[in-house]
Amino acid sequence: MGTDARELVTAAVLGPGFRRATFGGATRGDTPSPWVRVVVRPVEVRGGPLLQFSYFDARKDTTRNYPVAEAAAPLAEVLAVGFSGVHVATDAEEIDVRTTKKGKVLVGRRKAAGGPAAAEPHNRVKDVPLPEGKADRLLEVMGIATADGRVRPAMRAKFTQINEFLKQLRHALADANLAQVGRPLDILDCGCGSSYLTLAAHHYLNDILGVPARLLGVDVNEEVIQKSVAKGERVAAGGLSFACGRIGELDAKPDVVLALHACDTATDDAIAQAVRGGAKLLLSVPCCHHALNRELRPDGPAEVLRPLLRHGILRERTADLVTDGFRALALRVMGHRTDVVEFVGTEHTARNLMIRAVKGLPSGDPGHVAEYRDLKRFWGVTPYIETALGEPFRDLVGG
Repeated sequence: MGTDARELVTAAVLGPGFRRATFGGATRGDTPSPWVRVVVRPVEVRGGPLLQFSYFDARKDTTRNYPVAEAAAPLAEVLAVGFSGVHVATDAEEIDVRTTKKGKVLVGRRKAAGGPAAAEPHNRVKDVPLPEGKADRLLEVMGIATADGRVRPAMRAKFTQINEFLKQLRHALADANLAQVGRPLDILDCGCGSSYLTLAAHHYLNDILGVPARLLGVDVNEEVIQKSVAKGERVAAGGLSFACGRIGELDAKPDVVLALHACDTATDDAIAQAVRGGAKLLLSVPCCHHALNRELRPDGPAEVLRPLLRHGILRERTADLVTDGFRALALRVMGHRTDVVEFVGTEHTARNLMIRAVKGLPSGDPGHVAEYRDLKRFWGVTPYIETALGEPFRDLVGG
């Protein structure tokens, strides 16, 4: 990390309004790092403010508390490791520092959301669906926590993702009036992969919230499906099943469709599966976006964006946003209340946008149809979501 970036991070961590700092990713230092991740946060112990350093290695985590006046030395030690990813949050702003393989340092800064945050009590109780420190057979089977409930350091990010997703699921079910329907909910997880979130959702709904639910996880990878089946058998989860198949080709009518990190157009196929099957609720976290990235051109009305699209990284991020914008708008055209939210912090995963959609509005709203047509006209493209939704959607937008 360059001197300027190091000084920026140091000033933010040791200065007023500091909230949290996360150091992780590959290390760019000259010597091997003893840690895979380090988290620094303000705490209060016996009424006094301290900075707590949590060091995670492959087997355990170690926590040390320092008065702010004495924290410069341990912070310098962490900075010397050369973690490639650093995220710092203060009351005023959020800072991201990324170091490439070639040693280039990229610094991003944006205004912080929300008001000042008070220092957290050392022994605070977190409001999380699957709390840390409490024995949980499922977390143990998935390799996330030990038998006594201690989260494994290497699985900390996955543990956080699961809990943040379950919070979204809980609120979305209430918003869609699905929390109490008098029968088991049918939930379809499209592109379930290793099924961490599938298993966690089944466990949370049935065993903790007391909401009866049947879950079906689908993926094209037969190997991961077999592993998921084995995990489900180890926790004796009833109403949980897995199948090898392609998203969008299922004859299913679920209440809820999940599509978490489905690659490229698989997200569009999952959206179409939800719409075609009449799902009341869709929660989708898109992953890589390639289809539209190949089509965006600075032509026609979009010519004004030529300075933006000539840079590969900016073109890629623009394609990501445009793709998800088309998806959210298409869902609105099809009669869904839709919004796009950040479901977990960027320090845990770069793919952290969630599309939430609740069915219940008339399809073909003229305003949304006009917006969709204008967006297509501006970019001069036909997004894959239009192909996935097929003739019913094209009849509405005049495609």
